[in-house]
Amino acid sequence: MAARTTEELRREVARLEHENAELTARLARSGPTPGDGSESRPSSATTRRRAWGWTLLATVLVVIGSLLAPVSIVSVWAGRELSDTQYFVDTFAPLATKPAVQNVVIDQSVKAIEANVDIQGLTASVFQGIEQLGLPPRAAQALNLLQAPAVAGIKSLITSSVTKFVRSDAFAEIWRQALTTTHQQLLATMNGSSNAAVTIGSGGEIGLQLGPIISAVKQHLVAQGITFAKNIPTIDKTIVLAKSSSAALYMGLYQLVVAVGVWLPWVTLVFLAAGVLVARRRGIALLWASFALGLTMVLVTAGITVGAHIFQVSVADVLPAAAASVVYGGILGFVQNIVTAIAVLAFTVFVVALLSGPFRWAAALRGYAGSGFAAVRRGAESHGITTGRVGDWMYQQRVWLRVIVALAAAAIILFVRPPTPPLIVWTAVIAVVVVAILELLARPPVVSEAEAAPSLEGASAEGAG
Repeated sequence: MAARTTEELRREVARLEHENAELTARLARSGPTPGDGSESRPSSATTRRRAWGWTLLATVLVVIGSLLAPVSIVSVWAGRELSDTQYFVDTFAPLATKPAVQNVVIDQSVKAIEANVDIQGLTASVFQGIEQLGLPPRAAQALNLLQAPAVAGIKSLITSSVTKFVRSDAFAEIWRQALTTTHQQLLATMNGSSNAAVTIGSGGEIGLQLGPIISAVKQHLVAQGITFAKNIPTIDKTIVLAKSSSAALYMGLYQLVVAVGVWLPWVTLVFLAAGVLVARRRGIALLWASFALGLTMVLVTAGITVGAHIFQVSVADVLPAAAASVVYGGILGFVQNIVTAIAVLAFTVFVVALLSGPFRWAAALRGYAGSGFAAVRRGAESHGITTGRVGDWMYQQRVWLRVIVALAAAAIILFVRPPTPPLIVWTAVIAVVVVAILELLARPPVVSEAEAAPSLEGASAEGAG
């Protein structure tokens, strides 16, 4: 029992000496301590000025990186919308299944058909043809009474047929195919071409062409035996989905953001990382950088929410509020997901930096954790379970091992698409578990009896004193 106690004391002394050596090295790198007599007053003032300059530079870099983060997100979204056909289709195709959007398509399609087909005139000509067959007066009079209900019935049939078609899977498939085949034309949309499926008018109207939809409805009606539907001409009509007097300005900004979208996210990351690296107290700088980034994402989320109401008001004259909300949410869904994911990542880093920071309560928590790991190692070694030389090596390389774990977690978050809050949280949790396992497997160095004796005697003397 006494031998084991001595072994534990040797390990504890070795650990304390190793930490003392690290602290001494840090103090040596940071320069002379003010007030210890090893520096003069001018050098102290110079040191303070330099420290203030690095702090200011770190603050500026972090602020710039935080402000660039929302622009980077929009640039990534814009780039994917224009360059990735599958992503573009996945963004807009679900709108075809939303009742609010379907109601707008149904209403506008029926109005377009009725405006281009003289239903009342066609019905009247049919009834006139029947009257010319020489019907009795009473039959002719009764036939005239049926003309108005017949017109209403045909209109009702058209409405029900359009409604049935628009709410069917066939309409959703046609919508998806149209988006797929016209995605290249969408590039022309941003250049103001009128031949694109989605157009932007000179007045800022953003619209969707109804021609393919009405053509499909025409074929559907003819297939049901409604022969007069053959008279429906090719209709060139566009539903206005949104209207903005600043559409041209938005298009220019959109193209500018897309042009820098490839590099801007990395530039933002460099600014944030540089702000942390140049700071004298990097732990504190990391706290502020992660908090600033998280706060920026919260503000962006609030802006997206406010923007939804502004968008609804701006298109109230051309699009119902429910449909406007669906369109807005569908288009900015990716942006909202990315903003949420980055906010979760930023606050996760904030919590980790807080727990590893130079605070007394954080140091106490780390001390309790270290004591727990040491107790587990001692218990395992008492039963003959030890990591041996591998554990010694892991202790010597513990900083690099932690860096590798952090880089692996960062790579997962950066390169897995889309980065979702659950992905980030679980990545952080797994990284913490891996670091804890590495800490448990690492073995602090064991000092010899001769090396431990002076330290033990000093400790005994201090205790006796």
